[in-house]
Amino acid sequence: MPLISVILGILILLILVSKLRWNIFIALLITSFIVGSINGMNLTDILHSVLKGIGDTMGQIVLIIVFGAMLGKLIEESGAAHTITYWFISIFGEKRLPVALMLTGFAIGLPMVYNASFLVLIPLVYTFAATTRFPLIYLGIPLCATLSVAHGYLPPHPAPTAVAAMMHANVNLTLLYGIIIGIPAILLGGPFLARFYKNMIVLPPKELFTPREFTKTELPKIGISLLTVLIPIILMVTGAIFKIAGNPQSKSGNFFLFISDPNFALFFAVMVGIYTLGTKRGKSMDQVMKSLTGSVGSVALIILIIAAGGAFKQMLLDSGVGSYIEQKAHVMNISPLILAWGTAALLRLALGSATVATITAAGMMIPVVSGTGISPELVVLATGSGSLMFSHFNDTGFWMFKEYFNLTIKQTFMTWTVMECIVSTVGLLGVLTLNWLL
Repeated sequence: MPLISVILGILILLILVSKLRWNIFIALLITSFIVGSINGMNLTDILHSVLKGIGDTMGQIVLIIVFGAMLGKLIEESGAAHTITYWFISIFGEKRLPVALMLTGFAIGLPMVYNASFLVLIPLVYTFAATTRFPLIYLGIPLCATLSVAHGYLPPHPAPTAVAAMMHANVNLTLLYGIIIGIPAILLGGPFLARFYKNMIVLPPKELFTPREFTKTELPKIGISLLTVLIPIILMVTGAIFKIAGNPQSKSGNFFLFISDPNFALFFAVMVGIYTLGTKRGKSMDQVMKSLTGSVGSVALIILIIAAGGAFKQMLLDSGVGSYIEQKAHVMNISPLILAWGTAALLRLALGSATVATITAAGMMIPVVSGTGISPELVVLATGSGSLMFSHFNDTGFWMFKEYFNLTIKQTFMTWTVMECIVSTVGLLGVLTLNWLL
C-alpha cells in the first residue's frame, strides 16, 4: 500500500498539472493530503505534517532565494552582465565566442534563476550572432548548457539548495563538488555539442529581438561587476575548502563558517551590490529599493513550490512511506545515487519541471540514503542532475528555447533535449566518479 500510494499520488500530480493545468503549488499540497490519507493518517496529523514540512524547508532556504533574486536584479539592471560578456570576448576573441558566452553564463547563472539569466543574456546572443555571422544555435547552446547546469546542480539555486537542506548536506561542499562535476558537463553539453550545429541556420524572431542598449559610460567597470557577482561564490567555496582542510572548531573556523553560510554570503553580496551597481551608478536609494522589492515577486511561485515540496517530503516520512521505500531499496541493492538520479529523471519526464522533479525525488530518497554512509552532497547532485533529463513538451524551458531561437519542434529536440540529456548523464557519471574517489 505505501508504494501504491506514492505511485497514485504522482499520477494524480501529473493529471492535475499536465491535464487540468493546476498550479504546481496547489497540486503538490493536494497530493500530500492524498498520500497521507491513503496511508491511514487522520486529517489533523496530515495538516501538522504539511505545516512542519513547509516550515522546516522555508526556514533554511527562503532567504537564500530572496537574496539571490535581489542580486540578480542588480546585475540585470546595471548592465553588469553586458560588461562581463564583453570582457570575456576581449580575452578569448570572437573565434572563441561560444567559450566566452559559456563563462558568462557561469558567472551570471550562479546567482540568478534560470529564466531570469536566460532572458538577460539572450539579447546578447542575438547581437553577437548578427555581428559575427556565427549561427545562433552555435552560440546559444554553450550559454544554455551552463545556465542549465547551474540551475540543476549548484546552490544557491532554489532546488539544489532546498534538497541540501532536506538531506542535511553541507551547501558549500555541494557547491564545490557541483562545480567539479559541472565543468565536464558544461564542456560536453556546450561548446563540444555546439560544433554539430554550425550549419543549422535560424534567425531570431523579430518580435523578440529587442536588446537593451547600454552606452559605455552606463556600464559598470569589469572589476566591480565581477566582484559583486562572484562574492557569494567566493565566500561559499572558501568555506567548503576550509571545512575540508581547516579546523572548524577554532575561532577562525567559526568565522569562515559564518561568512560562507549562503544566507550571509548572498546578503553581503546584495549589500555590496546596492552600492557598486546601484547608488554608485547614480540611482537613488528609493529606486534601488523599489527594484529589489519587485525582484522578490519573480521568485514567489518558486518559493511556494519548494514549500509544497517540503510538505510532500514530510508526508512521505510521517506516513511510513519513507521507511517502506528504504526497505525495498535495500532489497533491490541499487546504488542510492543511481536510484536518486533515475527517480528524478522519470519525474522530469512525467512532470516537466526540474524543480518539482528534484524536490519530489528528494523526498522519496531521504530514508533510502540515511545510514548508507554515502555523501549527502553527492545525493543532492545526483538528484539535481537527474532532474535535467528528458526535457520535452511539458517543460517551460523547452518552449522558451524553441521560441527564442525560432526552431521547429524537431530542431528543439535535436538541440535543447539532446543538450539536457548530455549534462544530466555526465552529471551522474561525475557523481559516481566522485563517490568512488571519496
